[in-house]
Order: sequence, then structure tokens, then C-alpha cells
Amino acid sequence: MSWPYHGIHVQPPEPNHEQLVWSEPPPRSAHVRVRQHLCACQDVAFELCVAGGLMFIRRATRTPDTVLVHETESWRSKRAEDVWTRLVSGEAP
Repeated sequence: MSWPYHGIHVQPPEPNHEQLVWSEPPPRSAHVRVRQHLCACQDVAFELCVAGGLMFIRRATRTPDTVLVHETESWRSKRAEDVWTRLVSGEAP
């Protein structure tokens, strides 16, 4: 069955957007909870995650052979939610 609705997509980058720093996922708490996510219909998908009381953004990039996962640094919830909003709007890809 095909669903007629897609989730939210990241908007194209704005001029002079903030550039996020992405790195290999560090060792974290065994329990990571996804608080929000964007549509996974494209080759790059994003998730707003929480672990150990801090939040971060996870980026999964699909290639023909694998999925590459990178994450931002961890922040307190207010900062993480602000960055997430800017990412979705194209102000911080």
C-alpha cells in the first residue's frame, strides 16, 4: 500500500545558513529515544534524539551499499530544539 502523505522534509539551505558540525556517533547511553524525525523518503534522513538527559540530531545518509550515520554534539533540550527548528527550516543544514 502506498501512503499519500509524506512527513516533513528539510527545506533547502538559506543563504548564510549556520553550518552544523557532524561527526561519528560517540559512545552513548544504551537507550536513545527518537523525539522527532523527518521524512525518510530521501537519501538523507534526520532524527532529534535524547539520551542521558541531553539531546542531539542524528543524520542517516543512505548509499547503495550502506547507511552512514553522523550526529551533532549533545545539547540541553532548549538549544537542541532550537537547532532542530532551524535545521527543518533550512537555516542550519
